[in-house]
Formats: sequence, structure tokens, C-alpha cells
Amino acid sequence: MRGLNLATLIGLLALALPAFAGEQKIDTGNTAWMLISSALVVFMTVPGLALFYGGLDRSKSVLNTIAMSFVAFAIVTITWVAVGYSIAYGDDLGKFMGNPFQYVFAKGVSGLSDSGYPALLDVMFQLTFATITTALVSGSLVGRMKFSAWIIFCILWSIIVYPPIAHWVWGGGFLSEHGALDFAGGTVVHINAGIAGLVAALILGKRKDTSLMPNNVPLVALGAGILWFGWFGFNAGSALAADTVAVYAMLNTTVATSAALLAWMFVEWMDAGKPTVVGISSGIIAGLVAITPAAGFVNPVGALFIGAIAGVLAYLAVAKLKASLGYDDALDVFGIHGIAGIVGAILTGVFADPEVGGSAGLLYGNPGQVLIQVVGVIATIVYSGVLTAIIVLIAKALTGLRVSEEEETEGLDSTQHAEKAYNL
Repeated sequence: MRGLNLATLIGLLALALPAFAGEQKIDTGNTAWMLISSALVVFMTVPGLALFYGGLDRSKSVLNTIAMSFVAFAIVTITWVAVGYSIAYGDDLGKFMGNPFQYVFAKGVSGLSDSGYPALLDVMFQLTFATITTALVSGSLVGRMKFSAWIIFCILWSIIVYPPIAHWVWGGGFLSEHGALDFAGGTVVHINAGIAGLVAALILGKRKDTSLMPNNVPLVALGAGILWFGWFGFNAGSALAADTVAVYAMLNTTVATSAALLAWMFVEWMDAGKPTVVGISSGIIAGLVAITPAAGFVNPVGALFIGAIAGVLAYLAVAKLKASLGYDDALDVFGIHGIAGIVGAILTGVFADPEVGGSAGLLYGNPGQVLIQVVGVIATIVYSGVLTAIIVLIAKALTGLRVSEEEETEGLDSTQHAEKAYNL
């Protein structure tokens, strides 16, 4: 009887061993890193972007500008958890979008990711990308848009525009199928937001006074510094593990941003006669944007060139192109995010180093990668531009878009929120 029991026990253990061997344990290091990265990207939007935009706007509308970022974050959090995550990462439907009903309010998101952190953490991490992308658009619209219209815009845009493009690139859609490279959001975030801002600004119309009059330059610099710090979660966190690729992404982010800062500063110095702190801060953002699609695919030399080129071209877009074409992109969302995003996306196809992220660009024997990147840029521009126009027109029909001339002259802080930023 004793022998039979022993044999039975051994048999049961033999049957159980494969299950034990195949059970994946949580990777606490990667989990901690992704939690921190998620928090860093939240910090980018509130308060980083809110302060950066708030400092750039006029004193009579600074609170409204800050409120646009805060409210965008809150609205998109709800829409993302409710349906946005499903559209971006649900089972593929025609290489265009995911199943919108698959993960409603994160139901069914369970288990561990390939990197060993809880899959539910992906909902949170990707939520932060959706929130800041929507908030970025507000910079083009400040000073003259009804707050009610902005709320409608955030709801619709965060469901109809952002999640499908995220699916194209990161969720198994047609761009990822064709090998498009976007490490942390050059197309998904920055080109998307830049084009949306431009289209919405064109429909909204110019402000009565289109000059840029920052009310608080130290606030601009503080916001830019917070964005730089938070961007490490944005880019290095997109490695989805605390590994060598994350280290490359962090180093490349620092190198490219420094190069863009210096490039913008010296070009402005030569063109306008003085290097301004607003210009230096803008150069920081241009570098951060440009390296975003390339952060985990290029080496530091590639990052240096991407940052420097983006710094020059973004400055020219803000200082020359905007004036020559006459559009009123109030805080230069298109000039910085749109242009630097396009530069970064295309140059990723030039500088991608297979020893870093496993993908080769033009300089490493794969010229076709540049064409793939261009296709991704064009697809994003067309889809974001057309759908944004439709959404803005819907908001116009529901609430109207613009405040009255009297309200614009008085300022949106008092007319939209019954507050003043500075009670002097």
C-alpha cells in the first residue's frame, strides 16, 4: 500500500510539473519600471504641459489654457478605459482598428505581459499617451475656443482619431504589418496632434491679436523642464522592460534634446539677434518630439543628427513658415510637434541601427524603410486631418466654437471660468 501511494504521488507530481514549469511569475523589476514610467508620463501632462502652455499664453487666458490640459486628461482617461484601449489593442478588424467591445472598462485584461508585468498595467501606460496627445492639440486653439466645444472635441477625438492610429502602429494594424517604426509615438502622438491642431485652428479662425505674448516665461521653462524629465517615461518606458533598449532610449532622448536645444538657440541667435528662453524651451520640445519615434531604434550619433535637424526645421516652421502662410497656430503645436514629428519619423528610417533595436534603416542597407516611414506619415496626416475637421464641425453645430469678440478681448479666464490668474 505504501508503494502504491508513493507511486501515485510521483505520478501526480509528474503531471503537475509541466504546469508549474510553464507558470510565468511576475517580474517585479519590470513592473516597478512600468509603474514609474506611467507616473512620469502623467507628470508630463499635469502639470508639465499645462504649465508650459499656460506660461506661453496671455495672462488673461492662462487659467483657461491650463484647464484645457487638465480636463483633456480627465476626459480621455474615461474614454480610454471605456473603449479607447479596445479600439487600439483589441483583436484586429481589417488592419484598421481593434474590436471596440473586447476590453470595455478593462474587463478581460488579465495575466502577465511578455515582459512579466501585469497586463492591466498596459492599460494605464498607454492611457497616458492618449491623454497627452489630446491635450497637445489645445495649444493651437487657446485664447478663442469655447470651453464647452473643447470638451466635445476631447470626447470625440479621443475615441475616433487617436485609438485607430495607435492600432495601425502598435496594435497589429496595417502600418505595423508593413514594418513602420514608431518607438514611442512620432506618428501616433506628435504628427497626429500637430495636424489636428493645425486643422482645428484653421476652422476656428485667427485670434484678434495673433502675436505671442507669454505671460510668464519662467513658467514656460519650468514646464519644458518637467516635460523633459517626464519624457524619460514616455520614451524609455516604451521599451516595456527595464533593459538595454530602455537605456538606449533614455540616452538618445537626452542627446537629441540637447542637440535640438542648441540648434534652435544658435539659429534664433543668428536670425533674430538674441537667444531667448522661450526659444530654448521650444528647442527642448522639438528635440523630445523628434527622437520619440527613433528612441529605441538608433544609436547616439543618429540621435544627435535627428535632434539637430529637428531643432533647425522646427524653428524655421515657427519663425518663417507660420508668418508666410498666415495660419494662427497659437502655441505652435504644428510648427513644433507636427514638423519635428515628421522629421523624426522619416529620419528613423534613415538612422535605425539593427544593433540597437533590431531594425535597419537607410544607412544600414535598408533604403525601403524610408518609404515605409513616409507612408506612415502620410496616412496619419490624412486620417487625422479629415477626422479632426469633421469633429470640429460637429462641435460647432452643437455648441458653437468661438467665444464672442468681447469675451476674447476680456480674456477667457474671467469669461469662461470667472477667475483671474493674477489678482494684483
